[in-house]
Amino acid sequence: MKHLLQTLKIGINENIYVKDPESSDLGKRIIENGIVMIHEMGFESFTFKKLGDRIGSNESSIYRYFENKHKLLLYLTSWYWGWLEYQLVFATNGISDPGTKLETGIAIITKSIEEDSSFSHINEVLLNKIVINEYSKSYLTKEVDKENKEGYFAIYKRLVHRIRDMIREVDGTYSYPSSLASTVIEGALHQNFLSEHFASMTDCNETVETTQYFTNLVFNSLNKT
Repeated sequence: MKHLLQTLKIGINENIYVKDPESSDLGKRIIENGIVMIHEMGFESFTFKKLGDRIGSNESSIYRYFENKHKLLLYLTSWYWGWLEYQLVFATNGISDPGTKLETGIAIITKSIEEDSSFSHINEVLLNKIVINEYSKSYLTKEVDKENKEGYFAIYKRLVHRIRDMIREVDGTYSYPSSLASTVIEGALHQNFLSEHFASMTDCNETVETTQYFTNLVFNSLNKT
């Protein structure tokens, strides 16, 4: 899988960016340093002016790639979900047993993230932390319906549908496969947030992994006979 990922280009909706950041060294530096800075200072405090100072470039040059920082966040989170989707597809491809396939899928979605050397300019560990802390800010906006119609969240929705289909393979009689799938993906982010900031509100910790909780939740919800 590692060798295949080295040639992988994750397709992001072209309306999210003005110029593809993967097409130039400057664009890749915008992505690389944008991830680091959003992780360091939070999305609210992050600005293109600060990013320009960090990379030694004019603020205007960043606007040639993204029209605003909201679009940059959409790009980063879309990239993350696309990267996770490819891992899910590779890890479950060829697994014939529906239960094993679903269990593997849950593990991919909920596991701790390790840095992937296939993408030298993207720190997946920091990007995961950004998704945990900032992803909701990409869609809790007045423009969400318009952006959804334009396909900005297509990769995320596709990932939910993949988990949904795995749930259906295990139990075709279960009435809420989409809700359960989105609960796993969104819930994994929330449980990780709670474990870091509100530890008394979750059972996920150093000894109980998020994967254990969601595997238990999903399979206890399904009729596996």
